Amino acid sequence: MRRALTAGLMLCAHYCAPAAWAMEPLSDSALSAVRGRDGVSFDLNGFAMSGDARVSYTTPAGSSLYVEKFHASRSDNPLPFSDPYRLDILPSAPGLADYINIAFPTNANGDQRWQLAYDWGVGANGVVREQGSVVVKDLVFHGGGLQFTTPQVNDGIAFGAALKMDIGQLSFQPRGRDDATEAMVLSGVHIAGVDGNPWVIAHVAAQPAVINALTDETGPRLHIGIDWPDARYGNGQASAGSIVVDNISFVSPGQPTVDLGSSRIGSVQIQYLDIKFKQ
Repeated sequence: MRRALTAGLMLCAHYCAPAAWAMEPLSDSALSAVRGRDGVSFDLNGFAMSGDARVSYTTPAGSSLYVEKFHASRSDNPLPFSDPYRLDILPSAPGLADYINIAFPTNANGDQRWQLAYDWGVGANGVVREQGSVVVKDLVFHGGGLQFTTPQVNDGIAFGAALKMDIGQLSFQPRGRDDATEAMVLSGVHIAGVDGNPWVIAHVAAQPAVINALTDETGPRLHIGIDWPDARYGNGQASAGSIVVDNISFVSPGQPTVDLGSSRIGSVQIQYLDIKFKQ
């Protein structure tokens, strides 16, 4: 055993030495200058998920909002990995931190369709009440994506989002996901930029969004916001989007359907958003 180990070490010293000689240690400054050129592609072909997990937000006063029992599944085209998601770490504008970019599939033919559902409820004064379910059918993303980085000021997560999507049906069902006899139903929801490209709702440099905790005289509170457009890193204008709903209706047992028809917003911009959850 000892002779075999000695022979192995001698062979390694003979054949591995040239490879070791070709390696050089890198200083911290050299390592910090390394930039990747390749990303990671991943496919969710045939993805399905369901469970009893619950996500809650509870205020210091004890009232709460929760969502639970998530379900998600995706139908695909017959060619796995033909139109994957892509994850890259990209350089941002000069002076800003690099950011993570997740690009959605182009999905030109609309083959990738999501089916989603979750339940939600509220709690206050010791009483927890279920409020029903939200059911999404045939959600289709056409490009766009998400960006994540560190905020320019304060702590938290800065992010960007671009969306071009169609939803076959969005239903709010107070009797649960399996009972659609009473519901508010939005059929044919279409969101995109006015130019037909994905609507850039937020951008990590030109108009960053943020999720963090801000502290004021009453203590810390959850904060979600989108900053003003920053002309230093863009044209200083908020991106314009379009929202179309083909039909809005209300259904209830024993009652005629209330049909509100269609709704359209030809051009909408988010100039600034500041949401602070109440204590």
